[in-house]
Amino acid sequence: MTAYWIAHVTVLDADKYKGYTDAAPEAFKKYGAVFLARGGAYEVLEGAAFQRHVVIQFKDMETALACYHSPEYQAARAKREGYSTAQITIVEGLPG
Repeated sequence: MTAYWIAHVTVLDADKYKGYTDAAPEAFKKYGAVFLARGGAYEVLEGAAFQRHVVIQFKDMETALACYHSPEYQAARAKREGYSTAQITIVEGLPG
């Protein structure tokens, strides 16, 4: 079954956050990520407000988790620490 990263992000320093956006694509490409939503228009109806919302599809939960825990993604993640706040959840898709 497919799996999805659902990420909500607020960028605190756009110039320094660029280190993350330059590095992260390496991990996403390696693990076959498909971006379904990224940075488009949004409206928060409940809960905390973030600036950016991202949905990324992976072939399965194992691949989604492997991408997150990969050395490539963790190196990219380290480049956004202190320059953004994020909430990332990985959720399994529905069958069929």
